[in-house]
Amino acid sequence: MWKGRFAQETSQLVQSYGESVSFDWRLFAHDIRGSIAHSKGLVKAGILTDEEQAAIENGLLEIRAEIETGKFEFKKSLEDVHMNIESELTRRIGPAGAKLHTARSRNDQVATDVRLYTRDAVTEIVDLVAGLQRSLVEAAERAGPAVVPGYTHLQRGQPVLFAHHLLAYVEMLERDAQRLLDANDRLNVMPLGSGALAGSTIILDREYVAELLDFDSVSQNSMDAVSDRDFAAEVLFAIALCGVHLSRLSEDIILWCSAEFGFVTLSDAHTTGSSLMPQKKNPDVAELTRGKSGRLVGNLMALLTLLKGLPMTYNRDMQEDKEPLFDSLDTIQAALSVFAEMISGMEVNETRTRAATSDPMLLATDLADYLVNHGVPFRQAHEVIGKLVAHSIAEKVAFADIPLAQYQAFSPAFEADLFDCLNLDTALAARKGIGAPSPKNVAAQIAFWKEALSE
Repeated sequence: MWKGRFAQETSQLVQSYGESVSFDWRLFAHDIRGSIAHSKGLVKAGILTDEEQAAIENGLLEIRAEIETGKFEFKKSLEDVHMNIESELTRRIGPAGAKLHTARSRNDQVATDVRLYTRDAVTEIVDLVAGLQRSLVEAAERAGPAVVPGYTHLQRGQPVLFAHHLLAYVEMLERDAQRLLDANDRLNVMPLGSGALAGSTIILDREYVAELLDFDSVSQNSMDAVSDRDFAAEVLFAIALCGVHLSRLSEDIILWCSAEFGFVTLSDAHTTGSSLMPQKKNPDVAELTRGKSGRLVGNLMALLTLLKGLPMTYNRDMQEDKEPLFDSLDTIQAALSVFAEMISGMEVNETRTRAATSDPMLLATDLADYLVNHGVPFRQAHEVIGKLVAHSIAEKVAFADIPLAQYQAFSPAFEADLFDCLNLDTALAARKGIGAPSPKNVAAQIAFWKEALSE
């Protein structure tokens, strides 16, 4: 493709070092789609005849079919997916194939291909996020009245419905989906027609080509168009944060599965055993996901580091954008798929969760709220209950077993009805503010998400 300028063949070492077809081959369908649209733009510009365009399109479709069936041989000597396809097309149909690259460069060609590929992947990821959300909502519904301690600092804090805990991750995942959809707005801009960096004197109807490729708009600065990888960084950030959320859910599940917690049981299909210890049942899916989230963060950092020192416009460094992008797209799709399946088979051990929430200390805040409702300033109420907690621990007596007279020694605001707020079901029902985990609120949220995710 550059033999006119060079007198020597490219070194074999340089060819091996610089080739990208070993990983960018996966752009083939999008490269072919972009080339077909470009060929139609060339017809409009008077560069190709209808017959030449038909030959190009038919040839490209034949090549695509061969790649899909594994019959096409990619050559590393041709560097990348674009030249492999163009070279083979020209070999098959002759001069018409050699006209295809008119008014475009590999710079705007690859930028277009990667946008098309990423756009399709984002659509798939958003669907998979919704699938995991559905699994979590179904698990929340199956959990029914199961109650667990809510934790801060991994110390028991207040009681919550287990369903409420699961629905917290549905909220996280919804933000992930919205970030991806928002990134898609900036992703869906067509750079094709920007050439190497300064467009072309052969004027194409770029809006027409963009319409053929379902782009919302065309880029307005040719230099920015070929150097822009913001869209990839945005998508990698959204994926990395989604991975962080999956990692946090993984950590919860790993704890819940332990003998010390025993809150949930995962199916045999989503756990593994030990090669030495026959009793083991390991939550490997959650552990692997917790580990793979590090790769997602690393891929984002790799791309940002790659871009930060580059001058305008295209630089060969940018070839290194694809492997972290492809890896993150693949990894998050696999993680979301297997996680949805695992959650669908997860069962809650209500006996263990109920035992954990029998800890009377979980209702200490409810006692403070009781005093507030009886006219005691919160900071004073907090101090009173702190002293009451210390008394309970020192005397090894539960809140419910402390006599009223003893309560009144800590604060005269206590009355006989204080024992009503020490009932777990009553305490949960009282948490009816927006976003709080009362059974009524949680049931409404489950209904909301079931409807929203069915659309």
